[in-house]
Amino acid sequence: MKITQVRNATLLLEVGGTRILVDPMLGAKGAQPGFASARRNPLVDLVVPLADLLDPEIVVVTHTHSDHWDAAAAALLPREVPVLVQHAVDAAVLEEAGFTQVSVLDEPTTMQGVTFTRTGGLHGSEATVAAAELGEVMGVVIAHPDERTLYIAGDTVYHPAVEEALAAHQPDVIVLNTGEAVLPGLDPILMGAEDVVRVHRLAPDARIVAVHMEALDHCTVTRDDVRATAEAHGITELVDVPEDGETLSD
Repeated sequence: MKITQVRNATLLLEVGGTRILVDPMLGAKGAQPGFASARRNPLVDLVVPLADLLDPEIVVVTHTHSDHWDAAAAALLPREVPVLVQHAVDAAVLEEAGFTQVSVLDEPTTMQGVTFTRTGGLHGSEATVAAAELGEVMGVVIAHPDERTLYIAGDTVYHPAVEEALAAHQPDVIVLNTGEAVLPGLDPILMGAEDVVRVHRLAPDARIVAVHMEALDHCTVTRDDVRATAEAHGITELVDVPEDGETLSD
């Protein structure tokens, strides 16, 4: 298995020889308005060459907020690529953009020998989700007979659904979105550095990969924050905090 941190929550995976693109935000620096300030998003340019991201064999979109599925992804990705989404509303978004092989991940789905299973989550406290109309999100477990099991928690705060996914799937590698994003006047809508420790306590043998930091104006936790927290709790060897463009592999 290879995991390339592209930017924010965008990942390029190689699982069992299959190239999987997760949550593609492919636009240039400053292409979108900010979520919480006058700064425009993304805050940084892509490091991975754009051409390397445009030939995936499968795409996973955990939800269609613009930092996970942007106009550039909709314009540039091949229309015939299989795309997995969380529900019919998101499927309609992609189909309206011309994508022809969109599947709702309402039950475990196997493509090219890779099995994808939807997991739950909550994009903030219930009050925050309602106030900001954040909608539903999903995580996904990705499994292959010859690879370690990967769990991508998605845009969620620490929540019983995360605990349930850890217990049910016993993942070997866990990707957490740890930027602890905050919208004005509301509670955090993502996990933060301390949540890495909470997840580690439930999955003490798993490797944790922390992403979704330093690319958006409303994210408050940095890579160094996560590294410092991991060091303080003695789990540095189990926590990866990749830079954009960095590839982790077995």
